[in-house]
Amino acid sequence: MRQLLPEWHPQWGVLLAWPDSLTDWADHLADAQQCYLDLMHALLDHEGVLLVCRDNATETRVRQQLAERGTDCARLRTVVADYNDTWARDFGPIAVADGLHTLLLDYTFTGWGGKFDADKDNRLNRTLPWHLPLENQALVLEGGAIDTDGQGNLLTTRHCLRNPNRNPSLTDAELEASLKAQLGVEAIWWLEHGELEGDDTDAHVDTLARFVNAHTVAYVQCTDPADSHYASLNAMERELQTLADRHGLTLVPLPLPVAQYSEDGERLPATYANFLISNDKILLPIYRCDTDQQAIDALQAVAGARTVVPIACRVLIEQHGSLHCVTMQLPQGALGPGKEESH
Repeated sequence: MRQLLPEWHPQWGVLLAWPDSLTDWADHLADAQQCYLDLMHALLDHEGVLLVCRDNATETRVRQQLAERGTDCARLRTVVADYNDTWARDFGPIAVADGLHTLLLDYTFTGWGGKFDADKDNRLNRTLPWHLPLENQALVLEGGAIDTDGQGNLLTTRHCLRNPNRNPSLTDAELEASLKAQLGVEAIWWLEHGELEGDDTDAHVDTLARFVNAHTVAYVQCTDPADSHYASLNAMERELQTLADRHGLTLVPLPLPVAQYSEDGERLPATYANFLISNDKILLPIYRCDTDQQAIDALQAVAGARTVVPIACRVLIEQHGSLHCVTMQLPQGALGPGKEESH
């Protein structure tokens, strides 16, 4: 019997792809690379990082930069491969338990419904040195589009999974049947509302509402009636309250960050829901604005034994994603035994 692993399942570590001049980070390269160094520094003290680099020279340079800031690189593994961009959440493998074994599912990634080139990203999983079986799936699905409580329930948004740019030939019933069979979930909790301006993903749930543990959901709350997100996020909040009442969930509102804009005046999809749960920490994206501390405090109150570690991610929203979007957690055993799995 399959079961989609929740993010707090014991991890080998995290998959990242290094931002370089051939990715969409070219105009923000120094800031993007600094953000990735911060991410790796926060992870490598307690679990592994599998970093995909374009070439050996980049690999050497990254290791030097980490060493210069005092990061222990013993848990860092690198692999040289080609890729389009760095959104590991959406092209990385999705882990499921299958009896006593763990499988990595390699779904089809089309650049969020064909918006961007993704052919190299879609092939990347098949070039990485997995120690677990990799199972190809024809279904178009991104990791950021789904979340689970680890108890057989899947949280997602209808705007994304039922968008005509993804799996248009499947009926609702066929899609649900495929997700249940492949991921081992029993129920799909559809959100009909909620979307952020500037989001290229068609409302990935990891920008909106996330399980912190099996009984707690943190979500983006908008309290300003003048904000363009107010109606949609309030409607989503009501949907979540209905789910909470029905299933005994605790809801944790996270503030909508102070509005962030690009140089061209475009509103960017800043969100605190795009956090990453690791073995010992919750890495929370912050944007150097007045709502940051409120988000840190709200999440720390439900983090249990994990420490909430803020990571400056203002640069990441310039390309319309954030911290969770550039990471994919990997289960224990994903790359075989090593120092990464001793905590």
